[in-house]
Amino acid sequence: MTAELVRGQNHTLPQTRLEIRVSAGTPVVAGATLGDERGTVRGIEWIAHPGSPQLPGLEVSQQAAADHRLAVDLDALPAGAHRVTVLLALPVGVGGPVRFGAVPAPFVAVTGLDGTEIATFTLTDLDAESAVSALELYRRQDAWKVRAVGQGYAGGLAEMLADQGVTDPAALAGSIQEAVTRGLARSVAPPPPRTEGDRVRHATGSADHRPTAPPPAPEPPEPLADPAATGPAHTTQPHTARGPAAAAASAAGPSTGGPINYAHPRRQHAAPPSPPPAAPPAQPGQPAQPVAGDATGWSMDERLYNQIWGMFEDLARAVAAHRSAVGFAESRMDQEIDRVLSDPRNRIGGAGDRAREAARAKRDELASRAREALDRDLAQLAAEAAVVEPALPAAYAGWGNPVWHAHRIPMEIPMALRIGDLHLPERTDLRIPLLVRLPLERGMWVDSGRTASEAATLMDTDRLRRLAMETAVAHAARLLAVYPPGEFAVHVIDPAGSAAGPLAPLVESGVLAGPPAAGPGGVASVLAHLTRRVDLVQMAVRARAADSLPPDLDTGEQLLVVNDFPHGFDDRAVTQLRYLADEGPAVGVHLLMVADREDASAYGPVLDPLWRSLLRITPVADSHLADPWVGHAWTYEPLTIPPGSQVLEQVLTAVAAARRAAGR
Repeated sequence: MTAELVRGQNHTLPQTRLEIRVSAGTPVVAGATLGDERGTVRGIEWIAHPGSPQLPGLEVSQQAAADHRLAVDLDALPAGAHRVTVLLALPVGVGGPVRFGAVPAPFVAVTGLDGTEIATFTLTDLDAESAVSALELYRRQDAWKVRAVGQGYAGGLAEMLADQGVTDPAALAGSIQEAVTRGLARSVAPPPPRTEGDRVRHATGSADHRPTAPPPAPEPPEPLADPAATGPAHTTQPHTARGPAAAAASAAGPSTGGPINYAHPRRQHAAPPSPPPAAPPAQPGQPAQPVAGDATGWSMDERLYNQIWGMFEDLARAVAAHRSAVGFAESRMDQEIDRVLSDPRNRIGGAGDRAREAARAKRDELASRAREALDRDLAQLAAEAAVVEPALPAAYAGWGNPVWHAHRIPMEIPMALRIGDLHLPERTDLRIPLLVRLPLERGMWVDSGRTASEAATLMDTDRLRRLAMETAVAHAARLLAVYPPGEFAVHVIDPAGSAAGPLAPLVESGVLAGPPAAGPGGVASVLAHLTRRVDLVQMAVRARAADSLPPDLDTGEQLLVVNDFPHGFDDRAVTQLRYLADEGPAVGVHLLMVADREDASAYGPVLDPLWRSLLRITPVADSHLADPWVGHAWTYEPLTIPPGSQVLEQVLTAVAAARRAAGR
């Protein structure tokens, strides 16, 4: 049962690995200090803040945000640390509020790794304070407790740090605010390398951040989960690196069990170049005009990649702050009404009605403030999206972007590929590109089932299956178009030959590795060919004998498109397909399946690992993806080719021409 604390109250902590979640109606700076038995901070090495976010057993956010998650492992704290104090402060010099009394009361929750709330505290009755000690975790006789503090400081962060016993608090407060002002955490550094267990905990929204050496360069995650297909503990994140063309590691699906490698293909090991300077503000006190590529990175493509994921996180947190503030306003209204009506004298006459009206007025005022803050954030993100979208390279751009009409087959693999858009109901026209890292190490499943979403339920079965196959063909074409000539091959299994229409662009352009396989013999031949490739490359890698591979073996990336699974697959074929799903990604063999999961129910749970290993996408809009920051249900919009456009045919023609020119 959750303990709802009031100022000064304490509660015993049942575990030592915790997460502290902060929700505020405006961006705040979150930090924490460690104290000894007397509560004294021994030095700056005992302070976690945006400029230095990690301490042994403690990690805080690197940015000013309306929603924070602080990770705490009390058993891993430095020797002599008996207290952890969570500090909140309003950022200065960014045009935001200057006192907590002007914003909704912050809400702090201490949770377990599974997200279960242990204790909560709402920081009410703040006025002129711009910094506050929210709560503290402290040790008493080998047991840890949490105490609600709520001590505000009108003198701001410097006064609060001075009260903690910090030497030269003004200088430290200035450096913290400077780090926030510079936006050090706009491109949030990825978590340190994790084990499989750590990745699962992260996917469920919990934290297990034991400080380790950070990765070579900042690289945002690709955090999406499909609760319907994988359950809450599976997310789509960068994948385990492979060979010289290393990509980031996945947090879901069949894990290799090794640490995540965040290295980018051919990445150097020096500091990345600085992003282009932001445009000056249009007016004093207004936010700077957005600039495409204002994140860090080695190239413009990487800067845009990091910027897009920064926008994704910003939108997730801004909406989370709004929803939290509205929820708090509703809860506060209910509490005030209950408190008034608990007195029988107020149930007679107009006292009860007046209390209700007053409580509703306060609720409406708080909700209005929260909406104003959200509208400001959404307007800024929309302005940024309007600048970023036209600057995207073909791999990141939608089919309607003119960049595709001038696209040339590249000589190097891009960093990522766009496979759709994401949006939230608060503003459906604000779309965030959904990017997946390349090389792929996780296949995709285009769900053709009518029960997959509300929109699919209203569609005819045959039309939905055709639309799903057209979606798969478009994704295959994009992959072919962004790889160098001959370094990506596409195989197709169409057991009944029912997808001849959607497959026509691939077949007629001549970009397939062979004609679509039909019938039991065709299915067995393609699966045997790819299984043999996986076996040979695995043996060569283990023996470090790449030169011993047969000369006729295509070592490029391979994509297997499977239509209407599991129809036409016997037990042996199903076993081979599962083998390719498990072992293929590590050696460059990937699946793109078009299937209705309900059709596979006859196989029972034997195919569940296969579905969990794939990223589910839909041919129609569907709210089935969740982020790990706050767990919103995002609506996925598939990429569509503009009506009457010949862009798909043009792209495939260019792929075929590039192959001929390269002699492949």
